[in-house]
Amino acid sequence: MKKTKSTRILWFLLLVLILGGGWYYYLRHRQSGAGGQAANNVGNAGAGGGRGGQRGDGGPGGAPTGPVPVVAGTVEQKDVPIYLDGLGTVQAFNTVTVRSRVDGQLDKVVFTEGQEVKAGDLLAVIDPRPYQAALDQAVAKKTQDEAQLANAQVVLARNAELLKKKVLDQQTYDTSKYAADQFQGTVQADQAAIDSAKTQLDYTQIKSPIDGRVGVRQLDQGNIIHASDTNGLVVITQLRPISVVFTLPQQNLTSIFEQTGPSGAGLKVLALDRGNTRNLDEGALAVVDNTIDQTTATIRLKATFPNAEMKLWPGQFVNARLLLTTRKDGLVVPASVVQRGPQGTYAYVIKPDKSVEMRPIKVAQTEGNEALIEEGLNAGEQVVVDGQYKLQPGSKVELSGGPRAQQPSKPNEPRLKRG
Repeated sequence: MKKTKSTRILWFLLLVLILGGGWYYYLRHRQSGAGGQAANNVGNAGAGGGRGGQRGDGGPGGAPTGPVPVVAGTVEQKDVPIYLDGLGTVQAFNTVTVRSRVDGQLDKVVFTEGQEVKAGDLLAVIDPRPYQAALDQAVAKKTQDEAQLANAQVVLARNAELLKKKVLDQQTYDTSKYAADQFQGTVQADQAAIDSAKTQLDYTQIKSPIDGRVGVRQLDQGNIIHASDTNGLVVITQLRPISVVFTLPQQNLTSIFEQTGPSGAGLKVLALDRGNTRNLDEGALAVVDNTIDQTTATIRLKATFPNAEMKLWPGQFVNARLLLTTRKDGLVVPASVVQRGPQGTYAYVIKPDKSVEMRPIKVAQTEGNEALIEEGLNAGEQVVVDGQYKLQPGSKVELSGGPRAQQPSKPNEPRLKRG
């Protein structure tokens, strides 16, 4: 019985070995067939590639033998403005914190937050009754002293007659004279007290000291207001005109003074938004600061703007553009003409035989889509505006396309970005 069971196990193991070997042979044969087919495909592809290479116009990486299509432009001569750009902050032309000059209860607030006011406009009223009473008391005191003065003057006049007649002694006359003078001084003091009381009464009406825009109210009606309050009643800012303070590198200072003289005022200044795309207002340089910031090597400048359309607001960041001068008959090309390489800036110039020359140039400034050329080009020369990446010195070109790209922008187009 045991022998029969062992025999069955041996036959079973033998069967497993046979089946495993057959499966292994099948997989090996399948992989070999797939590899041969792949080799055949690679060989066919190589043959086809060889034939394709024979049909090509040049070897791998070879440059095309025909003319290179490019877009051309012309070096134009015209007047070009020269700007100095700086980052600026808008500041109110005047800022006033309106405070009470007397103490009392705030009876009325007659302004609206955000309201435009004129100098002298009524803003608020403080309870005037205590100050009216003080004025009435000062007036009454003066009336009383004037009566005493009148009596002293009558006595003085009578004593003067008696002194002439040798009836009155000199000492008595002098006493009456000094008494009249004393009452005269008292009446004058009373008048000063009246004037002071009137002034205090006027202070109960709080008025705007400047033209401007009212801010957020700091105190509500019914509260007690003091002359010593820190915050005051409200802040008024003058927005028309308005100022922009901006900075420029210190090396620009000489150029500015060459145009304006020691005052540094009068040059045209543009205020642009942060994107440098929209002109917010146009003003004039008002002052150049008297000190250079040693930490940043910059100089502060202040310009004044009319701000008629209220596009400038205190605390706003703007790009300030100072018009330094205008370059007469400057040479300009589209900005894409200027190329940069290891040796500096250059441009491809199209010669009469339609070949190109790689010429070094010096760029004075890039303004929007125009570049002002300092050296290297002449008026009327043709230059490559687009397609430079296909060119080499001496390449033949074929002019094509893009009439809009062939010419620099017109003089009346806005130039708001600098390269």
